[in-house]
Amino acid sequence: MTHCDEQRKSLFTDAQAKNIVTEALKILNKKHLAFISHANSFPAEEGKNTGFGSINSNAAKKLIDFLSGVFTDVQLGPSGKTKSIDASPYTGTIFSNNPLFIDLEQLTTEKWHNILSKETYNRITENNPNKNTNRTAYSYIFAAQEAALKEAYNNFKNINCNELKTQFEQYKQNNKFWLEKDSLYEALSVEHGNDYWPMWNNEIDKRLYNPQNEEEKVQFNARIEELQAKYFDVIDFYSFCQFVISVQNTESREYAQSKGMKMIADRQVAFSDRDNWAYQAYFLPGWCLGCPPDYFSEDGQMWGFPVMDPEKLFNPDGSLGEGGILMKELYKKMFIENPGGVRIDHMVGLIDPWVYVSGKKPKIEEGAGRLYSSPEHPVLSRYAIATKDDLNYEVEADKEERILKLTEEQIKRYGAFIEKIVIGAAKEVGLDKDSIVCEDLGTLTHPVVSVMKEYDLQGMKLIQFVVPEKPEHPYRCKNITPRSWAMVGTHDNEPIAMWADQTVNTEAGYLNGKNLAEDLYPDASDEEREQIAVRISKDAPFLTQTKFVELFACKAENIQIFFTDLLGLYDVYNRPGTSGDQNWSLRIPDNYEEVYINNLKEGKALNLPLILKLAIEARGHEFVSNNQEIIKKLESII
Repeated sequence: MTHCDEQRKSLFTDAQAKNIVTEALKILNKKHLAFISHANSFPAEEGKNTGFGSINSNAAKKLIDFLSGVFTDVQLGPSGKTKSIDASPYTGTIFSNNPLFIDLEQLTTEKWHNILSKETYNRITENNPNKNTNRTAYSYIFAAQEAALKEAYNNFKNINCNELKTQFEQYKQNNKFWLEKDSLYEALSVEHGNDYWPMWNNEIDKRLYNPQNEEEKVQFNARIEELQAKYFDVIDFYSFCQFVISVQNTESREYAQSKGMKMIADRQVAFSDRDNWAYQAYFLPGWCLGCPPDYFSEDGQMWGFPVMDPEKLFNPDGSLGEGGILMKELYKKMFIENPGGVRIDHMVGLIDPWVYVSGKKPKIEEGAGRLYSSPEHPVLSRYAIATKDDLNYEVEADKEERILKLTEEQIKRYGAFIEKIVIGAAKEVGLDKDSIVCEDLGTLTHPVVSVMKEYDLQGMKLIQFVVPEKPEHPYRCKNITPRSWAMVGTHDNEPIAMWADQTVNTEAGYLNGKNLAEDLYPDASDEEREQIAVRISKDAPFLTQTKFVELFACKAENIQIFFTDLLGLYDVYNRPGTSGDQNWSLRIPDNYEEVYINNLKEGKALNLPLILKLAIEARGHEFVSNNQEIIKKLESII
């Protein structure tokens, strides 16, 4: 092994190298460096691959050790319970956690009184069809995990440990407000032979938590008691799984914090079927959340997600209504469990959502519109915050420029969910608005921009999506604001190397090259910049490297890196708008350290010391002069 190889390996294994990188990040004014990986993508230890990743495994702890000292946070995906036929974490439950994240190996130990046999655990790992790949085996582990957990539950009932059983009972009591509904849904799924409540043939069961009068309330409560008695074990098993994962999650997050890292949760815009059934009284009947027609979708996107009823979110006096209280409890739970904060998926959906009539397309001509910005709409006008005088009638209702102006009072009304529910929940658990990561990519209407500015919220800057033809585009290096989270890509994008391969030798590639040369080579002559621009436009690896330099040279205080970009994997985790086993299945290879080192040698993985050195140099001659010492330190570990 050469000296260079040893230094490359030492970045994530040598404390001194980590300290140098941390010092450089501080000089560049980076407050957070977050590693993006959904929990199911976490690796496994050799011989312990059940088919699904988890933050609760020993392998996860080793990954935290590997990342700590450089990364400050892990940006996870949604943690809700998913369906057997849909691996997407963005359609999971809002309160219940996914039992697939339970680390089965722990249940085979004395700590859990060996409630799962080692034989069962070994059989699951041995039969995993994807045990030798970095892919989840979703259908396989969904069934195998449930069977293993039922074995563990049956043994749990017979153990002689009053302390653990008392903790279980206390957990059920403390979380009754959501656990009762979620577990009862499981019982009703057994009762009706399917877990999709619109197909149930009992109208009472469809509306158990949505009675219309006192007579129905008495009748429905009696039905709830009947089901709780009939399906006690089904309900208790569901609660047991939630208890186990809660215990494991807490321990894992405490371990990460002991290593100087925090977990950032992800709040999806969707509600699961289970949530839709449990909280249907708080949703707007006959309306769904989606996206209007655009370049990518001629008819718009029919998400089918329920929409919170504005009149259930807030009372006429502005105080929280029943729906608002529910949502605040959700965010409080998320902030308590994830002191690193919460990423809000599709921020537009909270501030200025596009809604459409159920069963129709999300198009204006079929009745769709923005829930709070449609004063001219025959139905949605009752919820409008913007007035007719605020509209630009020369622009269609689905366009960003539709609203011309807003008063301070109107902006406060648009921002009520953010201020009273999200920020309010964070403050109640001792956090502040900087614990909120706002996914504000895509369409940004005037209300969204105004609310983000009013509350000084941190949005995202996705430099892979820069529009090079627009000099003032917000994703371009020189325009990125300090109070933001910048990244080359998210879980929904191709790795930056794949993007670079598709961008070189195109007009966009040359325009990107010109912008990057201008932004990152401030001391170069015009002729030198032109040469650099041409090289960037034709050399994909150099374009990839330069985009990383842009990321760390920009003024954003917070950076996120997806695991494919860090490790140099040429593969895609999710392709929006598509379905199939490939989506949501990519994992961090079990031998990720070896993969990182090998890809680093080949120039594929992120060479962070080199990128940081170049980012410092991109700040200009004076900045370089003031930071010669750190440049020399970085050069020693490149």
